[in-house]
This record gives sequence, structure tokens and C-alpha cells, in this order.
Amino acid sequence: MATDNAQKILDSINTAEMTSLAEQLVSIPSFKTEETEVARFLEGYFSDRGYEVQVQEVEPGRLQTIAILRGTGGGKSFMLNGHTDIDPLAMGWKRDPWTPSVEDDRIYGGGIRNMKAGVASMITAAEALRTSGVERRGDIVIACVVGELQGGVGTIYLCENGPLADMAVIPEPHGANNILTTHAGVVEFAVHIIGNSRHIVRKDEAVDAIANMAKAIPALNAVQFTHTPREDLPGLPRINVGAIIGGRGRDYDLRGPNWVADFCTALVDVRFLPGMSSESVRADIERALDAIKSDDPDFQYEIEMPPDPKHRVFTRVMEPFDLPKDEYIVDAVLRSFRAVTGREPDGFGTVLPGSYTGDDTTHLWRAGVSCLLYGAGGASESETIPDEYVRIPDMEQVARVLALTALDVISLPAD
Repeated sequence: MATDNAQKILDSINTAEMTSLAEQLVSIPSFKTEETEVARFLEGYFSDRGYEVQVQEVEPGRLQTIAILRGTGGGKSFMLNGHTDIDPLAMGWKRDPWTPSVEDDRIYGGGIRNMKAGVASMITAAEALRTSGVERRGDIVIACVVGELQGGVGTIYLCENGPLADMAVIPEPHGANNILTTHAGVVEFAVHIIGNSRHIVRKDEAVDAIANMAKAIPALNAVQFTHTPREDLPGLPRINVGAIIGGRGRDYDLRGPNWVADFCTALVDVRFLPGMSSESVRADIERALDAIKSDDPDFQYEIEMPPDPKHRVFTRVMEPFDLPKDEYIVDAVLRSFRAVTGREPDGFGTVLPGSYTGDDTTHLWRAGVSCLLYGAGGASESETIPDEYVRIPDMEQVARVLALTALDVISLPAD
């Protein structure tokens, strides 16, 4: 890329507008399945600035916003992809999570870390290219998608319906000095235990689904997964039983504690290695539960993968992602990072604990889009905590690296 054009773009990064945009995004709560209001806000934001805007209805009444900054033609296309759904809030907030605040060099607010700071950074990068006056050969796609926290609902829709691009970066919150090209596979599922309900006075005739779930949980936690270990991912595979509910009937009627429960559900998350698959994970789970069933004919179970959407957990599988290091996007982001910071990244490739998570790169890669992860972290690199924050200088650094990467890619001749 021409040095003068790169400098014009860097000079066009507007930190004050980036911070203001992040504050506006935070002020609109957007838990998974509840992103439409923020999608409408972004529709107006992009329309006011002359982008070509698509509002996609991913599910009835559930919208995501895609903006396109058209080039003059003849260049490769580049996507910035960020999700607008946010994690549930932890207990213990001292601030109003929906009233963002800036203190020193930090911005606080609900969902700022994962990943409204990233969305603000990527839009700021696109805005720098738009306002700099530098010629753009290729198109830039800014995808503000829903449902990444459900396994990538919005990006899967995007992959099936377009628009896509030649290359992409997702600014997930793994730290402004880390570039990730590898992440775990993620599958969430329900294990249902089926019993036989009787009144407490005839409890000896019942099959207690909750009691049998108590047998299932140790077996789940001790599953021996079929896999080939990797030194760079020593904590994988791993499993977590994250929620349990039991009662009478498949709707878990809780009004009758005088009745033995005949239905109990555990919601389970598994993080697995490249080389494994959701199918192999399921087979390993079934083998562990079948061992209980062989000793106890009253032990009956079902596996629901993916689980019913009513549980509001992952409804899609994120298969493992391991980008080949010779992909052009890797060098493009590394060059841009060095140009902005004057040094090498702290972490590159597999970066822990970030690489134990899943994200939308897996879906883009399978759709033919070469992509990786680069975004500002926050108060914690791996979890949502009360009064979460992101450092504004980190957001600015990410915006600068993304802007130079975009210029690099869209300056390449199209095939």
C-alpha cells in the first residue's frame, strides 16, 4: 500500500466519534435474540453516511445490519464482521450498565467488551477509509450480525445469503496486541433424563429423573473424548454441565414437589480440538451414558443437539478453526500491526485462553472467506465481569490496524 494513502487513512481515525459510537451502542441493550433495536440504530447510522445498507431478517422480527462501502472496481473485497448480541450481565454492577461512562482511558458499559467496542472499532476503520479521500478499488463489507453467542446464527445467514468478501477480520475481544488464527470447536446440547412419576406416597414405584441425572453428571464430567492432543491447546477437549432443570413433564412443571420428577435436563457445553467434530463428541457422550444404562435398565436418556431454542443457548455448532499461516490475510494484519505499533504482537496464532473460545471465523472460512481474529480486550480477556470496560487506546489501535488491513486487501487486484 502507498505510504501517503496509509497516512491519510490513519489521520482520518476519529477517536472521539469512535467513543461516542461505542457509548450509543452500549446504551441499547441487545441480548441474544433481542438485537433488532441496535440493528435499526445502525441502519440509520450507515444510511446517514452514504453506505449501501441491507437490513436482513434472520428470523421473524430479528434483524441484522450489513453496510457496504463500494469501491471503484477491480479490487478484492474485505469484510469486517462483529456481533451485536451481548453476554448476560454478571452480578455486582456498581454502575448502570446501560449508561456508559468514560473514566481516564476506559469506557464502561454492558456488553462493551464482547463486543460493542469491537463493533465501534471496525466501523471507525471503515469510516476512516470513507472520509480519507483515498481511492478504494475493492468493496468493504461491514457486517453487524446477530446470534454469535448462539453459535453464529447471523453469520450463517450471511454465508447463505450474502454479501460475502474475499477476506475478513473479526474484532473479537482477545486483546489489541494479540492476533488469533486458531480456536476451539464449540457444541452445546441438552441431555434429557426420562423417569416415571409417582406421588410421594408411592415413591418406591417411581423412577426419579433427578436422581438419575445425579448419576449422569459425573459420567459427563469424566467423558473420555476421542482425540489427538495438541501442545498449543492443552486444555482441550473440555466439558461443562452449566445448567440443570427438572420437574414433571417436558415443560418442567415445578408446582408438584410432592411428585417424583419424570423429566430432567442438563445443558452442556463442550470445547473440542481441530480434528474432532460435533459428531465424534456426541458419540463419546453416548458411550459414557450407555455405560450407565447397561447397569441400570431404568436409566433412560435423550441427547438433543442442538437444544430447543427455548433454552436460549447455542443452536448452531461452531466447528474448530485453524487458519493456514500462509493465507494472505495473516501477512496483511501482521504488516498493519507492525506499521501501527512498531513491534511484533504479544500473541500470534494460538493465544490462550482466547483460543478456547469459538466464533464466527469458522462459518466464514467454510464459506470461502479467509479470516482471522483481532480486537481489543477489556477488564478480563475471557469472561464478562461487573463494570466491564475496554481501554479506548486499545480500541483506537485496533481501528488503525483494521483500516490499514482493509486498504491492503482492497488494493489487491481482483481475480
